[in-house]
Amino acid sequence: MSDERQKFPRKPHGHPPQRGQRPPQRFQERAQQPEQPLDVERAQAQLREFLDLAVREMGLSVAFEIALATQKPAEGEPEILITFRGEDEALLLERNAELLLSFEHIAHRWLRLDPRQHDRVRFDSGDYRATRLEELKLSARVAAQRVRETGQPFEFNPMPPRERRIIHLELTGAAGVRTESEGTGDRRHLVVYPAGKKP
Repeated sequence: MSDERQKFPRKPHGHPPQRGQRPPQRFQERAQQPEQPLDVERAQAQLREFLDLAVREMGLSVAFEIALATQKPAEGEPEILITFRGEDEALLLERNAELLLSFEHIAHRWLRLDPRQHDRVRFDSGDYRATRLEELKLSARVAAQRVRETGQPFEFNPMPPRERRIIHLELTGAAGVRTESEGTGDRRHLVVYPAGKKP
């Protein structure tokens, strides 16, 4: 019996377009649609359902609170903040808060949020967000100083849009440097350039 197997070219449904091809019409239409306001009451109820199930099934010894965070002054849209407290809080924060951020990612999918609304639903535990904010700001200042001293661009590792925006804002108006986001998808990252240097 021959070991050779006949191969059939297959293209799964919804396969992403190859380089140089235009994305399917449905993706173009979604990108052009205006962002819908977040239904806060519905989202809070769905989050409670999701978290009750997840915490129970995982056997985690944590309690959570769902609250409205401070509104964004420029947009007036409320944000939902989910905060965890309890014995297993440390588990959520291990390996750079991998489990906490996984909860957040699954919650975005559970709510079927438009990606543009992901910043409106945030998870936190043990003041991780505040600590991470200060780390990012410090990293931004250190990177800018290095770029000024060496004249060479500094490239950050890929990070989510919210974290890239923090660095952008921290370095807005900083002497001798400018920032650019580059790459696509999960590989999108931020680069700090000398002010007069083209990417």
